[in-house]
Amino acid sequence: MTQAEIKLCSLLLQEHFGEIVEKIGVHLIRTGSQPLRVIVHDTKTSLDQVKKALCVLIQHNLVTYQVHRRGTVEYEAQCSRVLRMLRYPRYIYTAKTLYSDTGELIVEELLLNGKMTMSALVKRVADRLTETMEDGKTMDYAEVSSTFVRLADTHFVQRCPLVSPAENAEPGPPQPAPTLVISEKDMYLVPKLSLIGKGKRRRSSEEDAPGEPKAKRLKHSADNKEPIPDDGIYWQANLDRFHQHFRDQAIVSAVANRMDQTSSEIVRTMLRMSEITTPSSAPFTQPLSSNEIFRSLPTGYNISKQVLDQYLTLLADDPLQFVGKSGDSGGGTYVINLHKVLGSLATATLESVVQERFGSRCARIFRLVLQKKHLEQKQVEDFAMIPAKEAKDMLYKMLSENFILLQVGWK
Repeated sequence: MTQAEIKLCSLLLQEHFGEIVEKIGVHLIRTGSQPLRVIVHDTKTSLDQVKKALCVLIQHNLVTYQVHRRGTVEYEAQCSRVLRMLRYPRYIYTAKTLYSDTGELIVEELLLNGKMTMSALVKRVADRLTETMEDGKTMDYAEVSSTFVRLADTHFVQRCPLVSPAENAEPGPPQPAPTLVISEKDMYLVPKLSLIGKGKRRRSSEEDAPGEPKAKRLKHSADNKEPIPDDGIYWQANLDRFHQHFRDQAIVSAVANRMDQTSSEIVRTMLRMSEITTPSSAPFTQPLSSNEIFRSLPTGYNISKQVLDQYLTLLADDPLQFVGKSGDSGGGTYVINLHKVLGSLATATLESVVQERFGSRCARIFRLVLQKKHLEQKQVEDFAMIPAKEAKDMLYKMLSENFILLQVGWK
C-alpha cells in the first residue's frame, strides 16, 4: 500500500471515528495482522481503549479477526474497505434515487452505525422522517419496513453472519473468538416482524417533565423497554451490490453512446433481470430469451417484438460484442458479455487519459499499440502516419510515464 493511501486511510478514520480509532487502524494497516497484546504494546495505548477501538472497527467491517491454532486471535485491517468510505455519499445518493428518501435514510443509518437490527433501523428512520414532516403528520413503521424489504430483495442490504449454533452447543471452555457463519439462502431473508407504530418527534427540553433529572428519565425508559423482536439478527449495507449497480449504469451509458437510447434500454432491462441471479464477478449474465426480455421491457415502452429482435441481432453482431447470442430457444437467448464490456470501458478510459495528457497524436499511437500488442518504431511511424522524429518523441513521453513498455528483441 502506498504512503498516499495510508495517509488517506488515516484522515478518513480520524474524521469518522476520532484519534484513538485512527491510531489503532493505521497501525494495523502499516504492520499487518497482529494479536491484541502486540497492538497494545506497539501503540502504547491502554488495553481498554484498544479493545473499544477494535470493537468500532469490527462493527464497521474495517477490521477482521482470525483464530490461529494456538488459540491466539489476530486482527487485520481491511484497507480497501476503509477507502470505500469515500464513496459513502454516492451509495446514499443511489439509494435515494432508487428508493426515495426512505431508502436514503436506511442506507445512511447502516453506513453510520455499521450493523443494526431491522426493528431498530425502522424506528430510527421513521423518527427521522417524522422530524422533517409538517406538524400533525408522521411516518408509519409499515412504510419504512416495506422499503427495507425492497432493499433486501434487490440485495442492497444483507444479513450479517451469526455465531454458529454448533459452537454454542459445544461443552467446555468458550472459544477465544466466535466463528461467524451464514448461508447464501438466509443472507437476504427478512424476518417476519409486526412493527406497528409511527415515528416520534424529539421532545424539546421545555416539554420534559419538570424537576425530573435526566438520569432518572433514562432509567425509567430503560425499565419500560420492550423486548427486541429480531434480537441478534443484524443487517449491513452490501457495498458490492452498489458497485454492481454502478457497473451496470456505466454499461448502459456506453451502449447509449455507441448506438441509441432504445438499445441502451434493452440492455438495461437485461441487466435488471439478471442483477440478482448473476454474481458480480461472473463473465456473463444469465441467458435470457427474447420473449422474456420483451415481457420485461418498461411499461409504456412501445416497440414491437419484431423491432426488439432486430435490435438484439444488431447488438449481437456489433464488433464490440457487448451482447452475445447463446441459443435459439424462446425466440433466441442472449447474454451480456460483462468482461468484454468492462475491458472496452477500461480501454476507452485509458485512451481518454492519454489524449488528455499527451494530445490526439499520442492517443492514436497508444490505440495502435493496444490493437497490435507489439510494434516496432518504424511500424508505429507507418501505421500512425506520423513523422519519425515526432513518433520517437511521443513514444519516449509515454514510455517515461509507464503508459507503454519497451521490449528488447534478441536475434
